[in-house]
Order: sequence, then C-alpha cells, then structure tokens
Amino acid sequence: RLITQNGVPYYKIGEEYQFNHVELIEWATRLGIKVSDQPLPQSDSNNSPTLNFSDALEAGSILYDVEGKDKSSVLRNIVYSMQLPVNTDREYLLEILESREKLGSTGIGDGIAIPHVRNPVVLRKADPLVTICFLKNPIDFNSLDSKPVKVLFLLISPNIRMHLYFLSRLSFVLQNKDFKEAIQERANPDRIKHSLIKAESLSTSINIDTPEQETTTA
Repeated sequence: RLITQNGVPYYKIGEEYQFNHVELIEWATRLGIKVSDQPLPQSDSNNSPTLNFSDALEAGSILYDVEGKDKSSVLRNIVYSMQLPVNTDREYLLEILESREKLGSTGIGDGIAIPHVRNPVVLRKADPLVTICFLKNPIDFNSLDSKPVKVLFLLISPNIRMHLYFLSRLSFVLQNKDFKEAIQERANPDRIKHSLIKAESLSTSINIDTPEQETTTA
C-alpha cells in the first residue's frame, strides 16, 4: 500500500514487486527527495576509475539561449548544437531522446528537465557526457509541478551503473544552494563549473567498476 500511495514506480510479477534503479532515482528527484550520491555499493578494486559530474560537464558543454517552441524542437536544437564525437548520428540520438520522453517526462520540477540516454546505443565513447542547456523561452515539459522548463541537463552515459551514478549525482548537486543559484541565474560557465566543483567537494566520488543491475526484487 505504501508503494501505490506514494507513486513509487514498480513492476509486479506474480507476488513479487520489482523496482528499476533508474526509475526510482528519477522518481525521487522529481519529488525533491534527497538522494545519496552513492546509489550502489563501492567496488573493492583499488584501480577502479572515479568520475565527477564536473568531469562529464567538461566533456560536454553549456549552451545558452537554445531556441524552440516545444519539447521536440528544443531537443532537436540541442542535439544539433551540443558537443559530440565526430560521426555521431545526431538524428538517431534525437530519436532515442524523444522515445525516452514518450515513456514519461524527464521534467523534475523547478524549471529543470534531465533528458538522457545510455550512449553505447548512439556513441562509440566510454566516458559520460553532460550538457547544460539554457532555453531562450520556457517550454511545457509536462513536469510534475506543471512549471515550464527553463534549463535542461542532458546526460549521456555508457552503462546502467554510470547512468544511475550521474542521475543521483545531479540530484545531489542540485540540493546545493550555490550551484542551484548559478543555474537559476544562468551564470557564466566559469561560475557554474566552480560552484559545481565546490558542491561535489562536499561528497566522495565512488568507484564504478561493479556489475550492472537494472532491477531489484522485493
């Protein structure tokens, strides 16, 4: 009953309830529920790489005054403006993003949306990529709070585990006052990156070299 009352995303197979990690983090982020930046146990490996959200943003870009009159046109303009590896099939990337939106809006409230894909589908790239996009005009994104979206964080991750990590990482840094203000004020790239690094310094990077998991059975 607690699951259905709170709108927790789940799947019921027989008498068992199953939960998708990605959907749970998206659900928590939309409701403003504080999410740990360490969603999965650490690996015992001492040689596992660690990644920060700021590293992924450095690999991506920050776009200002992105035009578009609706969700579809905004996503198209972002895909064709963002920094991507040479020979990336941008049209296919756009199709994947639009398909994800049809499953449910990625608008999390407070004028923010987080469209995302796992990049092996569209990119030959092992590292995650984040692009921050400030829209010229707010658009309806069917967000939970019904507020129009002004800024998008587009996430492209190479696997489920890293995808979970960066979703929770984004949720974590958006709880930081300085970073949230920098985003709301459409600050310059230097201020955004500085406030992001400062926000991340309050937590510990996790290792990502562990088996992927998409569902948990209750």
